[in-house]
Amino acid sequence: MIQDDLSIRRDFLRKAGLGAAGVLSTGVTLAQNKKVEKKEEEEEVSPAEDLMREHGILKRVILIYREAARRIDANTAVPADVLRASANLIRRFVEDYHEKLEEDYLFPRFRKAGKLIDLVSVLYDQHQKGRILTDRILQNATSAGLKNDTQRHNLVEAMRMFNRMYEPHEAREDTILFPAFHKLVSQHEYDALGEDFERKENQLFGGDGFEKNVDEVARLEKALGVYDLAQFTPKV
Repeated sequence: MIQDDLSIRRDFLRKAGLGAAGVLSTGVTLAQNKKVEKKEEEEEVSPAEDLMREHGILKRVILIYREAARRIDANTAVPADVLRASANLIRRFVEDYHEKLEEDYLFPRFRKAGKLIDLVSVLYDQHQKGRILTDRILQNATSAGLKNDTQRHNLVEAMRMFNRMYEPHEAREDTILFPAFHKLVSQHEYDALGEDFERKENQLFGGDGFEKNVDEVARLEKALGVYDLAQFTPKV
């Protein structure tokens, strides 16, 4: 009887061990599958989609500039640090990253193929003008500058010129340049460019570069009081 009891216990422990191993194995497999799924989700973002969603950050800064200009016109206080941080976000994310991708990877291919030459020329010129306007915003968006009539005027003018140029600029890219680019290159080259874009983003911003910049623009919107989407719903 004692021997039978020992056998039963050994058999139970052996099966329990196998069960635990199976659970551990299943847990490892699930974790690996999640990593693969996450990697696949990240790789699903095409070059055009990547560039277009980055335009969303630009649009949100345009909103900040528009609200800041309105407040300055109304002699309402505007935090200088929010304007400077917004301009620095444009400099860091839009000009030094997003536009550089277009200038290094897209524009040369259009020029080489002889396609949309006039459009590419205007877009490139606007990139240069945008950097000049960002310099002006940074020069005037200071606590002292907001107290000076001339600097306030220059700041508002620079923000409005920036907005006026970039709203049609990004719309033309989203509806003409990016779709044409997808047709211009092979699928293999298109996919490879997506990997190049991701590699460049990681080099400049570390992992989750896009998400970090979305969080930053959200922080600036909250500081200026324009984050709540419902406030823009018209009362009709």
